[in-house]
Amino acid sequence: MNPAETRNRSINFLGEGTLDALVIGGGIVGAGIARDAAMRGLRVGLVEQHDFAYGTSGRSSRLLHGGLRYLAQGRLGLVRESSIEKRVLHRIAPHLAEPLAFVFPSYQGAGWPPWQLRLGVKIYDLLCGGRNLGQSTWLPQPSVLKLIPQLEGNRLRGASRYFDALTNDARLVLDTLRSAARNNAGVINYLKFRNADYSGQIWTCELEDQLTGQHHTIRTRAVVNATGPWAQKLPHSHVQLRLTKGVHVVVDRRRLPVPDAVVMTEGARILFAIPWAERVIVGTTDTDYDGPIEAVRTQREDLTYLLRITAKFFPAAALTEADIISSWAGLRPLIASPAGRPSELSRAHQIRNPEPGWWDVAGGKLTTYRLMAQQAVDQIVTHLKLTAAPCHTAEEPLLTPEQCSEFSSIAPPAVAREAVEHFCAQEWVVHLSDVMLRRARWHYYCADASLKAEQVGQWMARLLDWPPERLQQELAAYREEAEWPANPLPHSKS
Repeated sequence: MNPAETRNRSINFLGEGTLDALVIGGGIVGAGIARDAAMRGLRVGLVEQHDFAYGTSGRSSRLLHGGLRYLAQGRLGLVRESSIEKRVLHRIAPHLAEPLAFVFPSYQGAGWPPWQLRLGVKIYDLLCGGRNLGQSTWLPQPSVLKLIPQLEGNRLRGASRYFDALTNDARLVLDTLRSAARNNAGVINYLKFRNADYSGQIWTCELEDQLTGQHHTIRTRAVVNATGPWAQKLPHSHVQLRLTKGVHVVVDRRRLPVPDAVVMTEGARILFAIPWAERVIVGTTDTDYDGPIEAVRTQREDLTYLLRITAKFFPAAALTEADIISSWAGLRPLIASPAGRPSELSRAHQIRNPEPGWWDVAGGKLTTYRLMAQQAVDQIVTHLKLTAAPCHTAEEPLLTPEQCSEFSSIAPPAVAREAVEHFCAQEWVVHLSDVMLRRARWHYYCADASLKAEQVGQWMARLLDWPPERLQQELAAYREEAEWPANPLPHSKS
């Protein structure tokens, strides 16, 4: 079945009869809810106005973590919740949850003192049930510099080394959706929710196909608003958000050769240098954002900030703007609070049922998406008195070993026609940017992304029967969405 036939079949599924639940939003939370509901036997559909993982879920720090800094804020419940879920994801999706050591240096007269770090990581391990992904240790100053020679050694007193996990956020979304679809959920990207009316215990929803302009009407017992940064803009939504922007940059690992992730601090803020195969991800910023959601972009001041903090901890690396291979900017959909700096806002989630059959699911973290989904579906099943099996998403692997192909991993696969064929046939690809930015992440990883995009576009044109003008349109649209060039500064590498 070709992609167009698969899409039409999914749209027909939504329109046949009445759904138990319609999930709006194809990020990690929506994907998790669709998977959970489908695995319990509910008749569920999911629609996304853009591509899957287009928003926050494809633009994170790519970490599964409890959040060590939340300990200092006294949010033990959030840390424990996240720490347990981190281990669950390592169990059900080991191909997308790779244990990663973090080195948190302590400097005399600045940041966290050694006693606080030692105590903090021990509590961190205990909040994982005493079974973290690795055992935390204290490294004296000589051991730290032997492990990470480029790290600033002046006034360095030592470092705590603890464990979290590295993931591929967009791949986690896609594989969760693949699991949902295998359990008979109907999932469709580029299908926009317009409005809904409630009558006789049923929601009648109007959807618009972003590819054809056609309108579709479906009926459902429950509607779940899981649209992340867009949540407060939906009709019937009662969500109030405070959006903050996070920017990451990617550099060659030879320029910043870190064997483990390194924690960098500025006051209460925590940033990371995260090894990612032959690259290193540096981030993130945390600033309030009130612009158009689709127009969030990396600005010069974001790059300046990240390079300044990196230079403080790795002065010998002497990174400049020309070393940046790529960057991305994303939005955190945090539950609104007027007080406090962005980095101090709670990452806790919120599940509300403000109207009969309507649920708003907002806030939270990538790490806790499965738990958020479980709690939301629990409420839906209970309130609507649906017949459903118990939740077993914490035990059921996301994919079987046979389904964990070489094309779904933390590091991007090799740039090859076989990978593009897989994405087009199995993963709801519509546009070139779907492959370059989300399915394969080649845009962020490849220093010659412009050339790779042209080759990938040619393969897609042959696979999807694009005429020449469509290929040129796809290349132009990709460059616009990707903040082309990869680094928006005129003298940058591409």
